[in-house]
Amino acid sequence: DPRIFALGDCCHCRLEGAERPVPPRAQAAHQMAIHVYRNLRGAIAGRPLKPFVYRDHGSLVSLSRYSTLGSLMGGLVGGQLAIHGRIARWVYQSLYRMHLLAVHGMWRGLGLLAIGRVNRIIRPKLKLH
Repeated sequence: DPRIFALGDCCHCRLEGAERPVPPRAQAAHQMAIHVYRNLRGAIAGRPLKPFVYRDHGSLVSLSRYSTLGSLMGGLVGGQLAIHGRIARWVYQSLYRMHLLAVHGMWRGLGLLAIGRVNRIIRPKLKLH
C-alpha cells in the first residue's frame, strides 16, 4: 500500500539496484525522516511521491572519552577520509550537539547543553558506590 510510510529502525529499505539495504544508522534515519516529511506534505498537496535516495556521509564511533574513530565520505571531502583522535572527537561532539538541537529545538537543546556543562563541573568524575 503506497499510503504506508516507514522509516528508521522499523524500515528495511533496499534501494533499486543496490546489493545491500540502507544501513541501520542514525544518519539514514535522519535522511528518511526528512524524505518522509517532504513526501507527506507533497501527497497532501496532491503531488506524486519522490523516491528515496540515501547518501552515505561516513560514520563515527566514540570509544568513551579516550578515542574516537571516523570515516568521512562523499561530497564533503571528495572521496573517503579516515579521521581519529581529537579531530574525530570534535566532529562527533559537534554532530551530537546538532542532533540535540534538531530533536529538542533550539532553546530546549541549548538548555540541555548548558545543563550538561554544569553537571560536568559539579558532579564527581568517579562514582564511589
